Formats: sequence, structure tokens, C-alpha cells
Amino acid sequence: MRIVWGYLKCRCWPLLLLGACTGVFAWVLTLYQLPAEAAGYGGLLCLIILLTAGLMDFFRWRRKVLFLESLRGQAALLMSLVPEPREPGEAAYRELLLELDEDRRTAVSALDARMRESVDYYTMWVHQIKTPISAMRLILQEDESERGRALSAELFRVERYVELVLSYLRLGGASTDYMIRNLDLDSVLRQAARKYAPLFIRGKVSLELNETGLRALSDEKWLQLVVEQVLSNAVKYAPCGHVKVWSEGERLFIQDDGVGIAAEDLPRIFERGFTGYNGRMDKRATGIGLYLSQEICRKLGHTITVESELGKGTRVTVGLARPYLEVE
Repeated sequence: MRIVWGYLKCRCWPLLLLGACTGVFAWVLTLYQLPAEAAGYGGLLCLIILLTAGLMDFFRWRRKVLFLESLRGQAALLMSLVPEPREPGEAAYRELLLELDEDRRTAVSALDARMRESVDYYTMWVHQIKTPISAMRLILQEDESERGRALSAELFRVERYVELVLSYLRLGGASTDYMIRNLDLDSVLRQAARKYAPLFIRGKVSLELNETGLRALSDEKWLQLVVEQVLSNAVKYAPCGHVKVWSEGERLFIQDDGVGIAAEDLPRIFERGFTGYNGRMDKRATGIGLYLSQEICRKLGHTITVESELGKGTRVTVGLARPYLEVE
């Protein structure tokens, strides 16, 4: 019915004109005092011709509309699939589409070039900034005082933020260095725990890392980044608390007994830049970590969900099942 109304709206003036011409024809026959049957018969013939031509035009128009609707979401292939124009008006629209498509391709190419330049620049910057970071770490290793340990913890956060910037840029690029393989999840968890051990010790947070025995079809580097982000949040928001890591089936659970997340913030925690109540309390929060984690999981075919209650802690669940991928 939507298509019928659309056709009538598009063809209303030609149909009204043809109907008026049919009426004028019957009226002229009546003026010449021809029998009413003759005028009615002539009008009926005109009406039949009108309906036949209208039905043929409607089905041709309907076929074109359905075909164009099927092209939605295929902008890259649009111009190669659009049918050739049959009238001057359609030809003008097609020329306009060609110009717009060329502008779109130019804009996309320019955007891709700028993105590649940005990633190349920040990649170089990360490698350069790692040199002074490593030098500062070596200097601080000789300082066993409380001040030295505090500086080492802050330096670790700086290094993590630098890596997070590079991951954010790479994730938004046209291509990412994914290496999907059947990996040992326990190895990924141990590496992440070992990396964040200084923060756990300094924050007096105990970690209960249970063996999962799982093998996940994923990318080791990006999956470890997700685990590290969740552990980082646990250390940040569960000071002097307890963090537990375990698995059930093909799901990984990371739970803390920290401050928790307000119920009104839960639906938005994966939004880019959203910090919520806890983030406003911690001025260093960026609202990027969980957004990155969800994007990584989505691209890897995993899922990530968060359950939390204010004042009672948070549990993050990472679903690792990927039934549609097979290892060659």
C-alpha cells in the first residue's frame, strides 16, 4: 500500500490530466447530440486504455523503486548498479549522483590519508616517548623509598595512557593488525596480572586468579588489552579490596568488591567519553577504556557486559564464544 500511495502521489497530475481529457471527450460527444451510449462507450474505451497504461507504468515504476531500495547500504557499488536513465530528468539526476559519488570518494580518500598520517605520527611519537619513560624507570629502580615507588606507579600510568592512545588510533583505522589464533587464555591473564602487579601491590588489592583451562579463538594482544583495562578499573575503584578472575563455560568473569557503578550510569558506560559519577570523582578518568574494550570485543566477535551495584562492586563478563570461525 505504501508503494501504491507513493505512485499515486508521483503520478497524480498526469492521471488527473488524462482523466480530464476523457471527461472532455465524453462531453464533446454529448454536445454533438450523439447517443449517450456512444459517449459512454467512448469514455469507457479511453478509461480502459488509461487504466492499462497506468498499470503498466505502475509495475515498471514499482520495480525501479524496489530495486533502488535494495541498494541501500551499498553506497560503494551504487553508481555501478543504478539503471540507465530513460528520460532527460533521470539523466540529470544520474549526473548529479555521479558528481556526489566522486566527491564522496575524494573525501574518503583524503580522510583515509589523514588517518594514516595520524597513526604513523603517533606510532613514531609512542616509540620516541618510550625512550625517556624507560630511562626514568631505570632511575627509579634505584629509589626504594616510598616516594620512588609512588613515582614508579605514576610512570606506569603514563606508559599505559600512551599505549591506550596508540590502540585507540589503530582501532579506528581502516585496517588493524589482528592475528586470530587458538590461544591459551590463562597465559593472557597471567601476562596482564604480572603487568599490573605493582598497582595491585601499591593499592593493597588482592588478586584471586583462578585457572580457566580455556583456549580462545582470538587475538592475544587485543584481548589482553581488554583484560588489562578491566583490571585497571578494578584497581582504581576497589582500593584495599579484592579482585577475582574465573571462568564458566566460554565466559570470563572479572569481579571486584569496590565502589560499584550507579544504576543510572550502567546503560552508558560503554559510550565514548562517558565517565559517570565515579569518573567525576576521579578527575583523571577519560571515558575511553570501556569504549575501547567494547569496540575490540565487537571486532573480535566477543561480547562484554557489566553488572554492578553501587557500594557492592562490579562484575565484568567477557563472552569468548566464536562459533562461526575455524582455525586453519
